[in-house]
Amino acid sequence: MPPGTLIIRADANVSIGIGHVMRCLGIAQAWQDIGGKCLLAAYDLNPSMEGRVRSEGIAVINPKKGDGGSEDASELVELARQENAEWVVVDGYHFNTAYQRAVKAAGFKLLFADDYGHARSYVADIVLNQNAGASETLYQQREPYTQLLLGLHYFGLRREFEKWGRWERNIPQVARKVLVSMGGADLDNVSLQVLEALQAVENENLEVVLVIGGNNPHRQSLEHAASLCNLPIRGETNPARMPELMVWSEFAVSAGGGTCYELAFLQVPMLLITIAQNHEHTCQVLAAEGAAIHAGWFHSLDRNRLAMSIQKAILDRALRKSLIENGRRLVDGKGAQRVVKSMTSVGSNGMSM
Repeated sequence: MPPGTLIIRADANVSIGIGHVMRCLGIAQAWQDIGGKCLLAAYDLNPSMEGRVRSEGIAVINPKKGDGGSEDASELVELARQENAEWVVVDGYHFNTAYQRAVKAAGFKLLFADDYGHARSYVADIVLNQNAGASETLYQQREPYTQLLLGLHYFGLRREFEKWGRWERNIPQVARKVLVSMGGADLDNVSLQVLEALQAVENENLEVVLVIGGNNPHRQSLEHAASLCNLPIRGETNPARMPELMVWSEFAVSAGGGTCYELAFLQVPMLLITIAQNHEHTCQVLAAEGAAIHAGWFHSLDRNRLAMSIQKAILDRALRKSLIENGRRLVDGKGAQRVVKSMTSVGSNGMSM
């Protein structure tokens, strides 16, 4: 029998970026692949992101409340009842233990996506932390029935990455094609810092693609800065075909969100910059695993040191080969299917069947 309806509650906006919605999209697609129906309840979703979700056959509902409070939870529960939902997925730092309890008290199975134990106490059927270095110690306060799905084994890629699963990268002696991606919002305009550093790299043959997220408030200033650079820089705003850009690139400068795991899967050697507290551990773990170079926090970046780090990497084929091999070992791209399999194995009492 195909599964029932899956309701996802996640937001994407200028302050939080698009990561919560995008990673839930991978779970939604895996749910669809086994015959299920999906809806996304997202507050204040921009038209571009809404169109992206709807293009996957996922209906989008715009809640009246988006603060993670009791009215928000009540609205979600009512939607789940109307749709006769089997599962609810909740992803966002503004959702707490009380929010979980409201969904569970209404009788729905709940998957709660988490990154660093922000809710402190957990009553969901499943807690998913798909980050490198995720630890059970973050979830000491949980119900006996709560299952933990931890680590990159559960990192889910979206459907557009599937065709690249058997692809093997040719590693050039010198990397010339550089991808810059600082997430869906980049409030602090770290992208501009990276462009300035790239201008100081001593390689006149560099080609740069700058990904400008759909919620990035600095789009016009970045496009203007790119036009003044002494390098060929192409801006891509909220690109629909991100895997193709990653395959094109030979080196990437990225933030430490979910994009870095996608880069690892597509064998892109990378330098990571920490732009948010919840990214710091990911950057550190990937660097410790030899899967990335970590340049540190954005507010401590020195343009010349960053330029030197980039230049060393693009000239050092052995270093890039090592980064690629270590990254590919960590991410196999099948995490979303594993998550859905775990969900469908949970019985009505919250226990695995």
